Amino acid sequence: MTTDRRKFLRNAGLSLGALTLLDINSLAGQENLNKPDSLSTDFENDADYWEWIRQSYTVSSNMINLNNGGVSPQPKVVQDVFENYNRLSNEGPSYYMWRILDKGREAVRTNLAELAGCSPDEIAIQRNATEALDTIILNLKLEKGDEVVVTNYDYPNMKNAWLMRERKDGVKLVWVSVPLQLENDDDVVKVFTDAFTEKTKVVHITHIINWTGQILPAKKIAAKAHEKNIEVVLDAAHSFCHIDFSFKDLDCDYAGTSLHKWMCAPFGTGMLYIKKEKIASIFPIFPNDKPDSTDIRKFEALGTRSFPAEMAVGRAISFHQSIGTKRKQERLKYLQQYWVSKVKSHPKIKFYTPLGISSCAIATVGIEGMTAADIENELFNKQGIHTVAIVWEGVNGVRITPHVYTNEYDLDKLVKGLLDMAGKADSETGGKID
Repeated sequence: MTTDRRKFLRNAGLSLGALTLLDINSLAGQENLNKPDSLSTDFENDADYWEWIRQSYTVSSNMINLNNGGVSPQPKVVQDVFENYNRLSNEGPSYYMWRILDKGREAVRTNLAELAGCSPDEIAIQRNATEALDTIILNLKLEKGDEVVVTNYDYPNMKNAWLMRERKDGVKLVWVSVPLQLENDDDVVKVFTDAFTEKTKVVHITHIINWTGQILPAKKIAAKAHEKNIEVVLDAAHSFCHIDFSFKDLDCDYAGTSLHKWMCAPFGTGMLYIKKEKIASIFPIFPNDKPDSTDIRKFEALGTRSFPAEMAVGRAISFHQSIGTKRKQERLKYLQQYWVSKVKSHPKIKFYTPLGISSCAIATVGIEGMTAADIENELFNKQGIHTVAIVWEGVNGVRITPHVYTNEYDLDKLVKGLLDMAGKADSETGGKID
Protein backbone atom coordinates (compact mmCIF):
# COMPACT_ATOMS: atom_id res chain seq x y z
CA MET A 1 0.00 0.00 0.00
CA THR A 2 1.45 3.40 -0.96
CA THR A 3 2.24 6.13 1.56
CA ASP A 4 -0.33 8.42 -0.07
CA ARG A 5 -3.03 5.79 0.24
CA ARG A 6 -2.21 5.01 3.85
CA LYS A 7 -2.54 8.71 4.67
CA PHE A 8 -5.86 8.84 2.85
CA LEU A 9 -7.16 5.83 4.76
CA ARG A 10 -6.03 7.31 8.05
CA ASN A 11 -7.65 10.71 7.43
CA ALA A 12 -10.84 9.52 5.75
CA GLY A 13 -11.45 6.63 8.13
CA LEU A 14 -10.75 8.19 11.51
CA SER A 15 -12.91 6.49 14.12
CA LEU A 16 -15.89 8.64 15.02
CA GLY A 17 -15.93 7.36 18.59
CA ALA A 18 -18.10 8.85 21.28
CA LEU A 19 -18.90 12.53 21.09
CA THR A 20 -17.60 13.93 24.36
CA LEU A 21 -16.79 17.40 25.51
CA LEU A 22 -13.10 16.61 25.06
CA ASP A 23 -13.16 15.50 21.42
CA ILE A 24 -15.43 18.17 19.96
CA ASN A 25 -12.58 20.21 18.46
CA SER A 26 -11.05 17.11 16.89
CA LEU A 27 -14.25 16.16 15.12
CA ALA A 28 -14.76 19.78 14.08
CA GLY A 29 -11.57 19.56 12.06
CA GLN A 30 -8.59 19.86 14.40
CA GLU A 31 -7.17 16.50 13.34
CA ASN A 32 -3.91 16.60 11.41
CA LEU A 33 -4.71 17.48 7.80
CA ASN A 34 -1.94 15.45 6.21
CA LYS A 35 -1.35 16.21 2.56
CA PRO A 36 0.27 13.67 0.22
CA ASP A 37 4.06 13.96 0.23
CA SER A 38 4.14 13.75 -3.53
CA LEU A 39 1.81 13.37 -6.48
CA SER A 40 2.11 10.35 -8.72
CA THR A 41 2.79 11.39 -12.29
CA ASP A 42 0.39 8.72 -13.57
CA PHE A 43 -2.18 9.01 -10.80
CA GLU A 44 -5.10 9.16 -13.24
CA ASN A 45 -4.36 5.54 -14.12
CA ASP A 46 -4.19 4.47 -10.47
CA ALA A 47 -7.44 2.54 -10.67
CA ASP A 48 -7.23 1.18 -7.13
CA TYR A 49 -6.82 4.63 -5.59
CA TRP A 50 -9.73 6.19 -7.42
CA GLU A 51 -11.92 3.13 -6.87
CA TRP A 52 -11.31 3.58 -3.13
CA ILE A 53 -12.41 7.21 -3.47
CA ARG A 54 -15.54 6.03 -5.32
CA GLN A 55 -16.37 3.55 -2.57
CA SER A 56 -16.07 6.35 0.00
CA TYR A 57 -19.33 7.80 -1.37
CA THR A 58 -22.87 6.43 -1.15
CA VAL A 59 -24.07 7.54 -4.57
CA SER A 60 -26.81 5.56 -6.28
CA SER A 61 -25.85 2.44 -8.18
CA ASN A 62 -28.97 2.84 -10.32
CA MET A 63 -28.20 6.29 -11.66
CA ILE A 64 -25.04 7.99 -12.94
CA ASN A 65 -24.84 11.46 -11.45
CA LEU A 66 -23.07 13.86 -13.81
CA ASN A 67 -24.61 17.00 -12.34
CA ASN A 68 -22.18 17.47 -9.46
CA GLY A 69 -21.93 21.16 -10.33
CA GLY A 70 -25.30 21.87 -8.74
CA VAL A 71 -24.48 20.24 -5.42
CA SER A 72 -22.09 17.41 -4.64
CA PRO A 73 -22.69 14.35 -2.46
CA GLN A 74 -20.83 13.99 0.80
CA PRO A 75 -18.39 11.14 1.51
CA LYS A 76 -19.70 8.57 3.98
CA VAL A 77 -17.37 9.82 6.75
CA VAL A 78 -18.85 13.32 6.44
CA GLN A 79 -22.38 11.96 6.56
CA ASP A 80 -21.52 9.94 9.67
CA VAL A 81 -20.08 12.94 11.51
CA PHE A 82 -23.09 15.06 10.60
CA GLU A 83 -25.51 12.38 11.78
CA ASN A 84 -23.62 11.94 15.05
CA TYR A 85 -23.68 15.69 15.72
CA ASN A 86 -27.37 15.77 14.88
CA ARG A 87 -28.15 12.94 17.31
CA LEU A 88 -26.06 14.64 19.99
CA SER A 89 -27.90 17.93 19.46
CA ASN A 90 -31.24 16.20 19.90
CA GLU A 91 -30.21 14.90 23.31
CA GLY A 92 -30.31 18.47 24.63
CA PRO A 93 -30.51 21.07 21.84
CA SER A 94 -29.85 24.30 23.72
CA TYR A 95 -26.99 22.76 25.70
CA TYR A 96 -25.13 20.82 23.02
CA MET A 97 -25.75 23.30 20.18
CA TRP A 98 -24.96 26.56 21.95
CA ARG A 99 -22.56 25.48 24.70
CA ILE A 100 -20.65 22.67 22.98
CA LEU A 101 -20.87 22.64 19.18
CA ASP A 102 -20.76 26.42 18.86
CA LYS A 103 -17.24 26.34 20.30
CA GLY A 104 -16.03 24.10 17.50
CA ARG A 105 -16.47 26.80 14.87
CA GLU A 106 -13.02 28.25 15.49
CA ALA A 107 -11.35 24.95 14.56
CA VAL A 108 -13.36 24.84 11.34
CA ARG A 109 -12.50 28.48 10.60
CA THR A 110 -8.78 27.81 11.07
CA ASN A 111 -8.78 24.85 8.71
CA LEU A 112 -10.86 26.66 6.09
CA ALA A 113 -8.39 29.54 6.19
CA GLU A 114 -5.48 27.13 5.67
CA LEU A 115 -7.26 25.66 2.67
CA ALA A 116 -8.11 29.11 1.28
CA GLY A 117 -4.63 30.52 1.87
CA CYS A 118 -5.61 33.40 4.14
CA SER A 119 -5.95 34.37 7.80
CA PRO A 120 -8.70 32.83 9.97
CA ASP A 121 -9.66 36.42 10.81
CA GLU A 122 -10.73 36.85 7.16
CA ILE A 123 -13.10 33.86 7.02
CA ALA A 124 -16.77 33.69 8.09
CA ILE A 125 -18.81 30.50 7.89
CA GLN A 126 -21.99 30.98 5.89
CA ARG A 127 -24.74 28.78 4.46
CA ASN A 128 -23.96 29.13 0.74
CA ALA A 129 -22.29 31.33 -1.86
CA THR A 130 -25.43 33.43 -2.33
CA GLU A 131 -25.53 34.44 1.33
CA ALA A 132 -21.81 35.24 1.33
CA LEU A 133 -21.82 37.25 -1.90
CA ASP A 134 -25.09 39.05 -1.13
CA THR A 135 -23.53 40.19 2.15
CA ILE A 136 -20.81 41.88 0.11
CA ILE A 137 -22.88 43.14 -2.83
CA LEU A 138 -25.67 44.64 -0.74
CA ASN A 139 -23.34 46.35 1.74
CA LEU A 140 -20.49 47.76 -0.33
CA LYS A 141 -20.35 51.52 0.15
CA LEU A 142 -21.41 52.74 -3.29
CA GLU A 143 -23.04 56.01 -4.33
CA LYS A 144 -25.36 56.98 -7.14
CA GLY A 145 -23.49 56.93 -10.44
CA ASP A 146 -20.73 54.59 -9.26
CA GLU A 147 -20.08 51.92 -11.87
CA VAL A 148 -19.88 48.16 -11.37
CA VAL A 149 -18.61 45.84 -14.12
CA VAL A 150 -20.64 42.62 -14.38
CA THR A 151 -21.06 40.00 -17.11
CA ASN A 152 -23.81 38.19 -18.97
CA TYR A 153 -22.64 34.89 -17.48
CA ASP A 154 -22.70 35.84 -13.79
CA TYR A 155 -24.91 33.65 -11.62
CA PRO A 156 -28.58 34.83 -11.53
CA ASN A 157 -28.65 35.36 -7.74
CA MET A 158 -25.64 37.65 -7.98
CA LYS A 159 -27.05 39.49 -10.98
CA ASN A 160 -30.28 40.06 -9.08
CA ALA A 161 -28.39 41.43 -6.08
CA TRP A 162 -26.56 43.92 -8.30
CA LEU A 163 -29.81 44.85 -10.05
CA MET A 164 -31.29 45.61 -6.63
CA ARG A 165 -28.36 47.92 -5.88
CA GLU A 166 -28.98 49.61 -9.20
CA ARG A 167 -32.67 50.10 -8.42
CA LYS A 168 -32.22 51.06 -4.76
CA ASP A 169 -29.03 53.12 -4.82
CA GLY A 170 -28.65 54.25 -8.41
CA VAL A 171 -25.35 52.50 -9.11
CA LYS A 172 -24.65 51.92 -12.80
CA LEU A 173 -24.14 48.35 -13.97
CA VAL A 174 -21.82 48.02 -16.94
CA TRP A 175 -22.53 44.69 -18.64
CA VAL A 176 -19.81 42.96 -20.62
CA SER A 177 -20.14 39.82 -22.72
CA VAL A 178 -17.54 37.08 -22.27
CA PRO A 179 -17.12 35.22 -25.59
CA LEU A 180 -17.72 31.49 -25.37
CA GLN A 181 -14.66 29.23 -25.64
CA LEU A 182 -12.22 32.15 -25.39
CA GLU A 183 -8.92 30.60 -24.25
CA ASN A 184 -6.53 33.57 -24.48
CA ASP A 185 -6.19 35.20 -21.03
CA ASP A 186 -5.21 38.58 -22.41
CA ASP A 187 -8.31 38.69 -24.61
CA VAL A 188 -10.54 37.86 -21.64
CA VAL A 189 -8.85 40.48 -19.47
CA LYS A 190 -9.38 43.05 -22.22
CA VAL A 191 -13.13 42.37 -22.19
CA PHE A 192 -13.14 43.61 -18.60
CA THR A 193 -10.57 46.40 -18.80
CA ASP A 194 -12.27 47.95 -21.82
CA ALA A 195 -15.27 48.52 -19.55
CA PHE A 196 -13.27 50.26 -16.80
CA THR A 197 -13.74 54.02 -16.49
CA GLU A 198 -12.90 56.65 -13.89
CA LYS A 199 -16.29 55.90 -12.31
CA THR A 200 -15.72 52.15 -11.96
CA LYS A 201 -15.65 51.16 -8.30
CA VAL A 202 -16.15 47.38 -8.40
CA VAL A 203 -15.62 44.48 -10.79
CA HIS A 204 -17.53 41.25 -10.19
CA ILE A 205 -15.64 38.17 -11.40
CA THR A 206 -17.25 34.75 -11.68
CA HIS A 207 -14.13 32.60 -11.34
CA ILE A 208 -15.68 29.56 -13.07
CA ILE A 209 -18.80 30.26 -15.10
CA ASN A 210 -21.48 27.83 -13.95
CA TRP A 211 -23.18 27.62 -17.35
CA THR A 212 -20.14 26.42 -19.27
CA GLY A 213 -17.28 25.75 -16.85
CA GLN A 214 -15.07 28.44 -18.40
CA ILE A 215 -12.32 29.55 -16.00
CA LEU A 216 -11.74 33.31 -16.05
CA PRO A 217 -8.22 34.70 -15.41
CA ALA A 218 -9.27 36.23 -12.09
CA LYS A 219 -5.75 37.06 -10.92
CA LYS A 220 -4.94 39.06 -14.06
CA ILE A 221 -8.29 40.88 -14.02
CA ALA A 222 -7.83 41.72 -10.34
CA ALA A 223 -4.34 43.10 -10.98
CA LYS A 224 -5.65 45.44 -13.69
CA ALA A 225 -8.56 46.49 -11.49
CA HIS A 226 -6.32 47.35 -8.54
CA GLU A 227 -4.15 49.52 -10.79
CA LYS A 228 -7.24 51.74 -11.05
CA ASN A 229 -8.29 51.37 -7.39
CA ILE A 230 -11.22 49.17 -8.36
CA GLU A 231 -12.37 46.64 -5.78
CA VAL A 232 -12.70 42.97 -6.76
CA VAL A 233 -15.59 40.68 -5.79
CA LEU A 234 -14.94 37.01 -6.60
CA ASP A 235 -17.69 34.43 -7.04
CA ALA A 236 -15.75 31.26 -6.18
CA ALA A 237 -18.77 28.96 -5.94
CA HIS A 238 -17.44 26.62 -8.62
CA SER A 239 -13.72 27.12 -8.19
CA PHE A 240 -13.04 26.56 -4.48
CA CYS A 241 -11.68 23.00 -3.98
CA HIS A 242 -12.13 22.41 -7.72
CA ILE A 243 -9.00 24.17 -8.99
CA ASP A 244 -5.82 24.98 -7.09
CA PHE A 245 -5.65 28.64 -5.96
CA SER A 246 -5.68 30.83 -2.88
CA PHE A 247 -7.55 34.05 -2.20
CA LYS A 248 -4.27 35.72 -1.27
CA ASP A 249 -2.69 34.76 -4.60
CA LEU A 250 -5.68 35.99 -6.61
CA ASP A 251 -5.67 39.23 -4.57
CA CYS A 252 -9.45 39.59 -4.55
CA ASP A 253 -10.91 41.93 -1.95
CA TYR A 254 -14.02 39.87 -1.26
CA ALA A 255 -15.14 36.35 -2.14
CA GLY A 256 -17.94 33.91 -1.47
CA THR A 257 -18.25 30.19 -2.09
CA SER A 258 -20.37 27.17 -1.31
CA LEU A 259 -18.76 24.28 0.53
CA HIS A 260 -21.43 21.77 -0.53
CA LYS A 261 -20.16 21.83 -4.11
CA TRP A 262 -16.59 20.78 -4.78
CA MET A 263 -15.50 20.31 -1.18
CA CYS A 264 -18.40 17.88 -0.59
CA ALA A 265 -19.37 19.39 2.77
CA PRO A 266 -22.90 19.10 4.21
CA PHE A 267 -25.68 20.78 2.26
CA GLY A 268 -26.21 24.40 3.24
CA THR A 269 -22.63 25.32 4.11
CA GLY A 270 -20.59 28.16 2.63
CA MET A 271 -17.81 30.63 3.29
CA LEU A 272 -17.27 34.39 3.13
CA TYR A 273 -13.83 35.93 2.62
CA ILE A 274 -13.04 39.60 3.20
CA LYS A 275 -9.59 41.17 3.33
CA LYS A 276 -8.92 42.11 6.93
CA GLU A 277 -8.55 45.83 6.27
CA LYS A 278 -11.98 45.93 4.56
CA ILE A 279 -14.06 44.08 7.17
CA ALA A 280 -15.04 47.22 9.09
CA SER A 281 -16.54 48.86 6.01
CA ILE A 282 -18.98 46.00 5.27
CA PHE A 283 -22.07 45.76 7.45
CA PRO A 284 -23.59 42.29 8.01
CA ILE A 285 -26.97 41.36 6.54
CA PHE A 286 -28.11 40.12 9.95
CA PRO A 287 -27.61 42.99 12.42
CA ASN A 288 -25.58 42.76 15.60
CA ASP A 289 -24.42 45.27 18.20
CA LYS A 290 -21.17 46.13 16.36
CA PRO A 291 -21.91 46.22 12.62
CA ASP A 292 -18.77 48.28 11.92
CA SER A 293 -16.50 45.92 13.86
CA THR A 294 -13.26 44.63 12.39
CA ASP A 295 -14.14 41.11 13.62
CA ILE A 296 -15.16 38.75 10.78
CA ARG A 297 -17.41 36.90 13.24
CA LYS A 298 -19.97 39.70 13.00
CA PHE A 299 -21.15 37.98 9.79
CA GLU A 300 -22.07 34.82 11.69
CA ALA A 301 -24.89 36.30 13.79
CA LEU A 302 -27.42 34.12 12.00
CA GLY A 303 -29.42 32.93 15.00
CA THR A 304 -30.21 29.23 15.09
CA ARG A 305 -28.68 27.33 12.18
CA SER A 306 -27.49 23.79 11.51
CA PHE A 307 -24.63 23.32 13.95
CA PRO A 308 -24.20 19.68 12.86
CA ALA A 309 -23.67 20.82 9.27
CA GLU A 310 -21.13 23.49 10.28
CA MET A 311 -19.15 21.12 12.46
CA ALA A 312 -19.09 18.38 9.82
CA VAL A 313 -17.34 20.83 7.49
CA GLY A 314 -14.19 19.94 9.42
CA ARG A 315 -14.37 16.32 8.30
CA ALA A 316 -15.06 17.40 4.69
CA ILE A 317 -11.87 19.48 4.81
CA SER A 318 -9.94 16.48 6.11
CA PHE A 319 -11.29 14.24 3.33
CA HIS A 320 -10.48 16.85 0.69
CA GLN A 321 -6.95 17.31 2.02
CA SER A 322 -6.43 13.56 1.92
CA ILE A 323 -6.68 13.84 -1.86
CA GLY A 324 -5.17 17.30 -2.25
CA THR A 325 -6.50 20.17 -4.38
CA LYS A 326 -3.88 19.78 -7.11
CA ARG A 327 -4.48 16.05 -7.42
CA LYS A 328 -8.24 16.59 -7.48
CA GLN A 329 -7.94 19.26 -10.18
CA GLU A 330 -5.82 17.04 -12.38
CA ARG A 331 -8.16 14.08 -11.91
CA LEU A 332 -11.19 16.19 -12.79
CA LYS A 333 -9.50 17.54 -15.90
CA TYR A 334 -8.57 14.00 -16.90
CA LEU A 335 -12.21 12.89 -16.56
CA GLN A 336 -13.40 15.81 -18.67
CA GLN A 337 -10.87 15.09 -21.41
CA TYR A 338 -11.61 11.35 -21.30
CA TRP A 339 -15.16 11.70 -22.57
CA VAL A 340 -14.68 14.87 -24.61
CA SER A 341 -11.92 13.28 -26.70
CA LYS A 342 -14.29 10.48 -27.73
CA VAL A 343 -17.08 12.70 -29.08
CA LYS A 344 -15.64 16.08 -30.07
CA SER A 345 -14.87 15.09 -33.66
CA HIS A 346 -18.50 14.25 -34.45
CA PRO A 347 -19.87 16.97 -36.76
CA LYS A 348 -23.22 17.13 -34.96
CA ILE A 349 -21.72 17.61 -31.49
CA LYS A 350 -20.97 21.15 -30.34
CA PHE A 351 -19.13 22.37 -27.25
CA TYR A 352 -19.79 25.65 -25.45
CA THR A 353 -16.80 25.23 -23.16
CA PRO A 354 -13.14 26.02 -23.89
CA LEU A 355 -11.57 22.57 -23.69
CA GLY A 356 -7.98 23.57 -23.00
CA ILE A 357 -6.55 25.05 -19.82
CA SER A 358 -9.52 27.39 -19.38
CA SER A 359 -11.77 24.66 -17.98
CA CYS A 360 -11.55 21.68 -15.65
CA ALA A 361 -14.34 19.25 -14.69
CA ILE A 362 -17.26 21.00 -16.38
CA ALA A 363 -18.11 20.88 -20.09
CA THR A 364 -21.39 21.88 -21.73
CA VAL A 365 -22.28 20.03 -24.91
CA GLY A 366 -25.05 20.33 -27.48
CA ILE A 367 -26.22 18.25 -30.43
CA GLU A 368 -27.33 19.86 -33.65
CA GLY A 369 -31.05 19.29 -34.20
CA MET A 370 -31.81 18.67 -30.52
CA THR A 371 -32.80 20.95 -27.68
CA ALA A 372 -31.05 20.90 -24.33
CA ALA A 373 -34.15 19.37 -22.73
CA ASP A 374 -34.24 16.62 -25.37
CA ILE A 375 -30.61 15.68 -24.67
CA GLU A 376 -31.11 15.73 -20.91
CA ASN A 377 -34.22 13.54 -21.11
CA GLU A 378 -32.72 11.00 -23.48
CA LEU A 379 -29.54 10.61 -21.47
CA PHE A 380 -31.61 9.91 -18.38
CA ASN A 381 -34.21 7.67 -20.02
CA LYS A 382 -31.80 5.64 -22.16
CA GLN A 383 -28.58 5.62 -20.12
CA GLY A 384 -29.70 6.46 -16.59
CA ILE A 385 -27.45 9.55 -16.61
CA HIS A 386 -28.50 12.63 -14.66
CA THR A 387 -27.36 15.95 -16.17
CA VAL A 388 -28.85 19.44 -16.35
CA ALA A 389 -30.11 21.33 -19.39
CA ILE A 390 -28.52 24.74 -19.93
CA VAL A 391 -30.30 27.34 -22.05
CA TRP A 392 -28.64 30.68 -21.41
CA GLU A 393 -27.07 33.45 -23.50
CA GLY A 394 -26.52 31.39 -26.65
CA VAL A 395 -25.92 28.11 -24.80
CA ASN A 396 -28.28 25.23 -25.61
CA GLY A 397 -26.93 21.95 -24.33
CA VAL A 398 -26.37 19.86 -21.22
CA ARG A 399 -23.73 20.51 -18.57
CA ILE A 400 -21.64 17.45 -17.81
CA THR A 401 -20.00 17.56 -14.38
CA PRO A 402 -18.15 14.49 -13.07
CA HIS A 403 -16.59 14.39 -9.62
CA VAL A 404 -13.78 12.40 -7.98
CA TYR A 405 -16.01 9.34 -7.52
CA THR A 406 -16.87 9.22 -11.25
CA ASN A 407 -15.12 6.49 -13.23
CA GLU A 408 -14.43 5.77 -16.88
CA TYR A 409 -17.29 3.27 -17.08
CA ASP A 410 -19.76 6.02 -16.22
CA LEU A 411 -18.27 8.24 -18.89
CA ASP A 412 -18.29 5.47 -21.50
CA LYS A 413 -22.06 5.32 -21.07
CA LEU A 414 -22.21 9.07 -21.56
CA VAL A 415 -20.15 8.77 -24.73
CA LYS A 416 -22.47 6.08 -26.06
CA GLY A 417 -25.53 8.17 -25.29
CA LEU A 418 -24.16 11.27 -27.01
CA LEU A 419 -22.96 9.40 -30.10
CA ASP A 420 -26.28 7.55 -30.40
CA MET A 421 -28.15 10.85 -30.31
CA ALA A 422 -25.74 12.50 -32.74
CA GLY A 423 -26.13 9.57 -35.14
CA LYS A 424 -29.89 9.82 -34.83
CA ALA A 425 -29.71 13.55 -35.51
CA ASP A 426 -27.90 12.82 -38.78
CA SER A 427 -31.03 11.17 -40.15
CA GLU A 428 -33.63 13.53 -38.73
CA THR A 429 -34.59 17.14 -39.25
CA GLY A 430 -35.42 19.62 -36.51
CA GLY A 431 -34.61 22.95 -34.97
CA LYS A 432 -30.92 23.71 -34.94
CA ILE A 433 -28.99 24.89 -31.95
CA ASP A 434 -28.03 28.53 -32.12
